Amino acid sequence: MGPLTAGFLARRGPGRAAAAARCFGARQEAAERGAAMALSGVRVLELAGLAPSPLCGMILADFGAQVVRVDRSPRSAMNTDVQGRGKRSLALDLKQGPGAAALRRLCLRADVLVEPFRHGVMEKLGLGPKVLLQENPKLIYARLTGFGQSGRYAKSAGHDINYLALSGVLSKLGRKDENPYAPVNLLADFAGGGVMCAMGIIMALYERTKSGKGQVVDASMVEGAAYLSSFLWKSQNLGLWNRLRGENLLDSGAPFYETYKTLDGKFMAVGAIEPQFYEQLVKGLGLDLDKLPSQLSFSDWPEMKKMFAALFSKKTQAEWCRIFDGTDACVTPVLSLDEVALHQHNKERGSFIKNDQEEISPRPSPLLSRTPATPSPRRDPFIGEHTEEILLEFGFTKEEIAKLHSEKVIEFNKPKANL
Repeated sequence: MGPLTAGFLARRGPGRAAAAARCFGARQEAAERGAAMALSGVRVLELAGLAPSPLCGMILADFGAQVVRVDRSPRSAMNTDVQGRGKRSLALDLKQGPGAAALRRLCLRADVLVEPFRHGVMEKLGLGPKVLLQENPKLIYARLTGFGQSGRYAKSAGHDINYLALSGVLSKLGRKDENPYAPVNLLADFAGGGVMCAMGIIMALYERTKSGKGQVVDASMVEGAAYLSSFLWKSQNLGLWNRLRGENLLDSGAPFYETYKTLDGKFMAVGAIEPQFYEQLVKGLGLDLDKLPSQLSFSDWPEMKKMFAALFSKKTQAEWCRIFDGTDACVTPVLSLDEVALHQHNKERGSFIKNDQEEISPRPSPLLSRTPATPSPRRDPFIGEHTEEILLEFGFTKEEIAKLHSEKVIEFNKPKANL
């Protein structure tokens, strides 16, 4: 902060000066943090939604984009975005005409719009891509939905488990003689949705550098999850999936690709697929390879699993780690969320970070050698916390902001300063 700025703040009084200094410092820090990152200078408007779109926005923010989360009223909406790192919040009622008009105006200066609503919702608000791309032909209009923008289910509700079901992936998940099961909501919501959408946005931004034109990104979680499963489709002729679910090499059928409970009630993960790795697994378990059935003798797998389970149950997780660490047996501890940041490998790489509230979360990935992500250490924004400053940055006058506020089109929700 320069001397002129400091003097101006001081003349405003100690309380207001301190609060203003913090606000200035936060903006300056954000500018400095984003300057050396891959997406520096990219302006993103993220319409508030559930899990997938907040992840998409956080990925963009982590790598330097200026992400504004457009929230509903703080009085009528609960903040469900726990992935608000690096974002600012603007509380805007899009259902009112002036609110929709305000978003159209914001989009004139934005590079990306991320919207998570069902097909047709934005069109009813007069905010569809035909309108916004006509007004700003360079805009990347990203639509992140479960079923996509066309097809029979385009206007249907759904969740991760439904998208997985329709993608074909769910049919492959689960143990023998059990129903298919969904692995929490990671595959369709986050991987097939949030990550795929972010990738689509970045590809569209890159293409724009050549054409100068924006485009619509239609990110369907069904198709995203299916695309993630391309290996399942491409490997069908390799014999990996010839048996029933739960009886194959990679779906819990094999004794050497499984989890096993230890003496202390924890678990070890075993992935010793290749023969040389399997040999080290057997050695670590204290067995003689020559006295065991062939590794790929399917009929012997159930009994082999029982044998391995009995052996793993006789030692603690820590004892097994001492045996297998430093080997190529592909045996690792199953870590809980409370343990993962304390594991030596993760500590050495700095794989987990803390914010200024001492909350632990994964560091952005992948690592870039020259323009690495430098995620914001600050807490997630409150709904409406940055409404005024965002509108000012996008060219709204104080009079226009006051009018929108009086009409309850926008709302402020500034936290009280701790003076």
